[in-house]
Amino acid sequence: MKTTAAAELKGLTLFEQVPLEQLTWWVETGELLELLPGQFLFRKGDPSENMYLLLEGQLELSLEQNGQLKSVGVYKKGDITGVLPFSRLTHSAGNAEATEPTLLLALHKRHFLELERNHPELLQVLVSFMTDRVRDFTQKQQLNEKLMALGKLSAGLAHELNNPSAAIVRSSSELLRIHHNVPQKFKRVMMMRLKPEQVDEVVDFTFTKIENCTPCTLGLLERDQLEEELLEWMEERNLEDPYALAEVFVDTNLAVEELDRLDKILEGQYLNEVLEWIASALSTERAICDIQTASQRIFDLVRAVKVYSHMDQGQDKQSVSLQDGIQSTLTMLGHKLREKRIKVTQTFPADLPPVRVFPGEINQVWTNIIDNAIDALPPDGTLDITAWAERHWVKVRIQDNGSGIPAEALSRIFDPFFTTKPVGKGTGLGLDIVRKIIQHHGADISVKSVPGQTEFTVQLPLD
Repeated sequence: MKTTAAAELKGLTLFEQVPLEQLTWWVETGELLELLPGQFLFRKGDPSENMYLLLEGQLELSLEQNGQLKSVGVYKKGDITGVLPFSRLTHSAGNAEATEPTLLLALHKRHFLELERNHPELLQVLVSFMTDRVRDFTQKQQLNEKLMALGKLSAGLAHELNNPSAAIVRSSSELLRIHHNVPQKFKRVMMMRLKPEQVDEVVDFTFTKIENCTPCTLGLLERDQLEEELLEWMEERNLEDPYALAEVFVDTNLAVEELDRLDKILEGQYLNEVLEWIASALSTERAICDIQTASQRIFDLVRAVKVYSHMDQGQDKQSVSLQDGIQSTLTMLGHKLREKRIKVTQTFPADLPPVRVFPGEINQVWTNIIDNAIDALPPDGTLDITAWAERHWVKVRIQDNGSGIPAEALSRIFDPFFTTKPVGKGTGLGLDIVRKIIQHHGADISVKSVPGQTEFTVQLPLD
């Protein structure tokens, strides 16, 4: 029976180069485990004391992501899980649940010393398998980190685009409403019998008001007071729709004194028709200005995305302005900065030389460092970004007045999978990615931190 089982193991591609007697030792020393569908081989946090070889059936692996357990893969016949020789794994990182009747061969770690001493070929295969597993897991986690970063930036971009796009929709609807009322108002204007000089003065009055039109900045009480004054003035003259007119005039800071001037020009006639025409002109101007402002905001955001991603350029090293890349990163993270009311200061000398880098990679560096700083900052915190040239380098210092990094963690923050964030809030790969990008550029990064001040300094070589 044992020899037959060992022969079946040797039939697996992974063990075809392992001598049969070593596989026989594994079968004789190990223990067979049977699981029914729905049973767990291990759960998150359980001590890792056994190496498991899947002989039959299937296990589903779930890991915690963003505070929730999510399926990340399955183990099938010939797969190995649990603790392996030379592994530092002490507790299970997730759950392994049988999805069908499953048979496993378990080897307790107390037998690892004998395995290392007497079965070198089997040990070599297991160590090679563990190395591949760590590499694959790291690649998946790095992909998850990049996807999480992309998700954050996408959510931020959607948030940033929402307000200007909503403003365009709102203002275009207002323009359409005004346009539909033009024929009726035009008819009423054409029926007026004004003197040429009166027409000229009304036109001058209107265009002067349009040119000097600024959004209302009055407080709530002052605004209400102005609206009451305007309503009282128009109701005394029995105008047809004083409330609609008053709303437009308040929004454009048109005061009662200006209405008195207009009343004097018109000699008390055709006030209703002229004020409606002026209100339409002011509303049209305001809607067009809102559309222009919102469109410019969208244009700036799209430009920031292009600068950030360099999606319209090649993937080779390029000579770029660090200020542009950092500014585009701040734009992409703008919603998070505003949520915490974080004050950002930037100090870039006018003669700061460009650096030759992979722009997309360097912008990932700024994103990870600044995003971490935002998470660490309290509301109304400060973020200071300073750049300067020093000999053959350009240096960028990113400093925040957040909670700081604990002294015992400072030497490990660039290690893969290490994080000081709560469970589900970070993968521990952001700064590992930063470190690898910095190494790729032949650059350097350092960090200092005390409570109330954390400082990252990135040093990039000049051309």
